Amino acid sequence: MNIRMLLVALCASSLLTGCQWLAQQPPPPETPVTSCDGDIPQLADNVCLVDDWVAFGLAAQRGDSEWRQTMLTRLDGDMPHLKLARATVLAWGERDEWERASELYKAEISAAPSRLQPLLQQWLNELERRRDLVAELATSESRRQALARERDELAEKLDALTAIEQSINSRHQQSP
Repeated sequence: MNIRMLLVALCASSLLTGCQWLAQQPPPPETPVTSCDGDIPQLADNVCLVDDWVAFGLAAQRGDSEWRQTMLTRLDGDMPHLKLARATVLAWGERDEWERASELYKAEISAAPSRLQPLLQQWLNELERRRDLVAELATSESRRQALARERDELAEKLDALTAIEQSINSRHQQSP
């Protein structure tokens, strides 16, 4: 029993020592890491490219209006990566910013590396779908209001007809 526990303890300590050794090792030279730590994603085609953009997209989605305003100030510029990042921030902002986000995505997606383009296209498609849904909602609301007005007008006419009918009935009842 003691031998078994000693073997388990020895295996566990070997495993932990190995994990610590692996954690201390630098990344292999064939894996160039240039932008994994930046908060504004770049378009450099490296191992961090998609992960950086996904992280930025999630930050834009979760960020509040103050975060978005701060980022928009930092993203002022004409470089493609800044425009795409601006589009991402605008896409998660107020509805009146969505059209500008769509324009930026459409204008700059082709400047992105080919393996990033599907993600950016997906974001653009999702943004366009949200814009379509908002337009459908506005149309539905307008139609609902028109139907409510029509219902109210019909209710008034029905009330008027009911009053006329009651008046006619009361005249017939008073007639000998």
